[in-house]
Amino acid sequence: MTRQLLVPVDGSSKSLEGLEYAVTTYPDDEITVLSVMTPHGAWNDGDSPLSQAQFENWYDEAREETDDVLDEARQLAAEHGVEITTEVDVGEPWRAIVEYAEENDIDHVIMGSHGRDDDSPLPLGSVAETVMRRSPVLVSVVR
Repeated sequence: MTRQLLVPVDGSSKSLEGLEYAVTTYPDDEITVLSVMTPHGAWNDGDSPLSQAQFENWYDEAREETDDVLDEARQLAAEHGVEITTEVDVGEPWRAIVEYAEENDIDHVIMGSHGRDDDSPLPLGSVAETVMRRSPVLVSVVR
């Protein structure tokens, strides 16, 4: 039976370790790699929204970074002889991951313990913790 796996990546070493775990442990399953563009930086002074042109500039830069992250994910999977599907979403990472799992018949989420912005000594970053609490499916966290 082929399972549907979701592996969120953000370019951090931990997220790529999660992907490497997925492709080496479940090479025969369907693996979707999801990268979420987060518009937290798309505001001026923390309160006022960007103009349309400024937002488009943010989006273009964020999409370029996301494409680079997904290229790295495809390369890592190819090194292990595994094909992956990639998806991009915009929003709050934990919410996008949980919604994707709910809406796409995902059986298992595999993710790194921390993202690119988290160098905390705590065992889990906030996104991993929230996904674990809210996911409708099994979540494995790679540390």
